[in-house]
Amino acid sequence: MKRNVLLLSFCVSVLTAFSGHGQQKIKSLDSATHNFTGFLSPVLSGDTIPVPLVIENPLFYNYNFTYKKRLDSIQKDIPLSYNEAVQKYIDVYSGRKDMMGKMLGLSEYYFPIFENALKAYDVPMELKYLPIIESSMNSHAISRVGATGLWQFMFSTAKGYGLNIDNFVDERKDPIQASYAAAAYFRDAYAELGDWLLAIAAYNCGTGNVNRAINKAHSRDFWEIRPFLPLETRNYVPAFIAAIYVMNCPDKHQIKSQQSVFSLKTDTVQVNRFISLADIANALSIQEDEIYNLNPSYKKKIVNGSPELPKRIIMPKVSLANFAMIYEVLNNSNTVMETRIVQASNDDRRTFRKVKSVKHAEKPAIVYHKVGSGQNLSTIAAQYNVEVQDLKVWNKLKNNSLMPGQKLIVTKNTAAVERPEPKERNKYISYKSKGNSRNQNTGKI
Repeated sequence: MKRNVLLLSFCVSVLTAFSGHGQQKIKSLDSATHNFTGFLSPVLSGDTIPVPLVIENPLFYNYNFTYKKRLDSIQKDIPLSYNEAVQKYIDVYSGRKDMMGKMLGLSEYYFPIFENALKAYDVPMELKYLPIIESSMNSHAISRVGATGLWQFMFSTAKGYGLNIDNFVDERKDPIQASYAAAAYFRDAYAELGDWLLAIAAYNCGTGNVNRAINKAHSRDFWEIRPFLPLETRNYVPAFIAAIYVMNCPDKHQIKSQQSVFSLKTDTVQVNRFISLADIANALSIQEDEIYNLNPSYKKKIVNGSPELPKRIIMPKVSLANFAMIYEVLNNSNTVMETRIVQASNDDRRTFRKVKSVKHAEKPAIVYHKVGSGQNLSTIAAQYNVEVQDLKVWNKLKNNSLMPGQKLIVTKNTAAVERPEPKERNKYISYKSKGNSRNQNTGKI
């Protein structure tokens, strides 16, 4: 009888595998779909959380051989594994037809930029899909911790990879500059970890977290170390593989490319003076946001070029009708404003949280003392430089009697009174090591 039950279970599993994944229910806690309401708006409201959370089951019943075959057919340098986690994210992204249609449209403009940078650093072309799950390919995206731009660079990492951030410019939002910085990061991460899936995981959580997971799992296989990684990173790599799948097989899921908000034919000019993007928009007879989205790194919508350091402007292809107006703006514009360059300070929002927590820790706290044998209120009061009456009030004592082992409040203001350590006690200082994290290395957890 037991043998028959096992055989029946196996048959059910096989039938489920061939029945597809349409019946599976996925609980998504993601808010990314709401980010497209004001798509490519210069002001992004809310946090960027493009990687959804999904519920995982210990057993994988909806194995789809067709999806596995498609992933195998598009695999190049990065292993595109197929498993339950990947299948769940395929379900998520293939179900977001409007979102992925926008991604297909934007890819026509952005992918050539990404590919040039990736090629320059000899890293896999598949990495061009990462901005889909990083920022939904929104140059203006800013996460709750301050990760910014298409590639979601944190301040310190951006500076480490040569991106300039000052009162006029944030090159984390520059598609060209940020793409070269991201490519350089992947080159370095792969050189350290020796595996592309691990390098991608490191882009999310940092090489330190990845190395710790490797040590705990005694393996360098991403899928084996995955349980030891931060939750977001566990989902990050499967989501990346799923995004590659959907972007390469949109027709299999009735996803149609939507027209890009960008002009695919553009001109690039270098300017050595201060130019207003609004003046360029007027000369081209286009909306200001259109020129700003092509040049998202200029914070004040002012291109702060100089003879020593010319700056790039990208604009829609200039027609003969607009040429004279553009020439006038670029050569005779008189944008009057303060031209002093001030380097930006760290905008890591976790820094402010740490400051707040330190201030909170500095608030007066209650300090306790355990009464030792032979001690009385007078000796304890002298030890902590307080009055006997204070001890009686704080501890609601009716008389001066104490019992060994009794716990007393000895001060409610640790900033004013320092509690001495017993002379016979050895002092130890412990340090908690802070390894690399994505926040320090590239981006955003």
